[in-house]
Amino acid sequence: MTAYLVGVLVFVVGLAFSVAVHELGHLIPAKRFGIRCTQYMIGFGPTLWSRRFGDTEYGVRAIPLGGFVRILGMLPPKPGTGPVTGTDPAHAPASAGTSGTGAREDALREVGPEDANRLFYQRTVGQRLIIMLGGPLTNLLLATVLIGITMTVFGIPTATTRVATVSQCVLPVDAPADATCTDDTPLAPAAEAGVLPGDQIVAFAGQPVDTWAEVREAIRANRGTAATLTVLRDGQRLDLTVTPLVSQRKALDADGNPVTQNGVPVLVSVGFLGVSPEEERAVQPLSAVPPVIGDGITQIAGVVLRIPEKMVGVAKAAFGSAERDPNSPVSVVGVGRFAGEIGRAQGTESAPITRSDRIAGWLSLIASLNLALFVFNLIPLLPLDGGHVAGALWEGVRRGFARLRSRPDPGPVDVARALPLAYGVASVLIAMSVLLIYADIVHPLSLDG
Repeated sequence: MTAYLVGVLVFVVGLAFSVAVHELGHLIPAKRFGIRCTQYMIGFGPTLWSRRFGDTEYGVRAIPLGGFVRILGMLPPKPGTGPVTGTDPAHAPASAGTSGTGAREDALREVGPEDANRLFYQRTVGQRLIIMLGGPLTNLLLATVLIGITMTVFGIPTATTRVATVSQCVLPVDAPADATCTDDTPLAPAAEAGVLPGDQIVAFAGQPVDTWAEVREAIRANRGTAATLTVLRDGQRLDLTVTPLVSQRKALDADGNPVTQNGVPVLVSVGFLGVSPEEERAVQPLSAVPPVIGDGITQIAGVVLRIPEKMVGVAKAAFGSAERDPNSPVSVVGVGRFAGEIGRAQGTESAPITRSDRIAGWLSLIASLNLALFVFNLIPLLPLDGGHVAGALWEGVRRGFARLRSRPDPGPVDVARALPLAYGVASVLIAMSVLLIYADIVHPLSLDG
């Protein structure tokens, strides 16, 4: 339990740090461009601690599920009214509500005469893009650094040609994890041939093999034909005769990952031997980092694009008897559970989990979290960063057309008009978060499958 709690604590610290650097990505360029930022907060809810430095209050709040930077002038004045400040009679607070007008006046209420040229909407399109993209890009940079450290210092788990386990019988692919062999289940070909844990496979059917991928492909391609399996055992070369059994197994992609369709593994008839490989961490060159980052972004983007479908599956698993898709999104509770599982994992006698393995696992988990923050915040909807980016880009397009047509500057885009949509998006995000947290409590995913 102590190891589990240590893992959860590592995640909480990593989450807080990720949020902190995200908000710094907004704060630093905003201050650099002379915009007044009144608050930099980690968390939401009641303030636990705060200090004021210059004109910015820095603090920590009670609910560690995000953070924010309060930047003055995020919403421009109503078109045609000119700049307003908190001292203008026309800027008297309006009644509370979800209208763009009320939110605009609330946003500009704290703007004083001294802030006349320190507002967000007054900056160029390029500067506003830098400010709003600063947060997500900082998360991308942090993810790249963490993945780079993991791959080049600790290495990544890589299957070797050494046998870790030998199945004693052939169980169905959908058999429960605690299923055992019976008199009715056929013997596994590897056990029948005398393969032992620790054997190193060097050839199959007379063909040398150097990687586990080659071993796996050779076995799966065999359709029940007797073949010679050459292994090294205690320094001696042995030839064992094996006859793979044709069995329904999960289809694998080029990287050896299971292929799924609508969250269900695709099954194919392949040769089955009943051995699994030992893994060891292999240090990777820096050139291997960018493809991993690209694959991670692609996978997360794919999940984001299928959010409605994924959330339906999560709801069915949470409130019904449906199995939960292992590729479904998870909440901070789910990620915290993963961190705890990494902390308490022991491995096997032949392949124990080391401290380096745990550190690498935690770094990878926090890196994945930052990749998710990068992708999710680029969704072009308010109140996400991508919504402000879309508004700035649209403003740049409008001003460009105006210059081409020799027309007056149309001014800043009135993003306040999109606030009703933003409130709707925020409500949906809150509902999704509540559903995911509930699902991660009653029907959690596990790193062990």
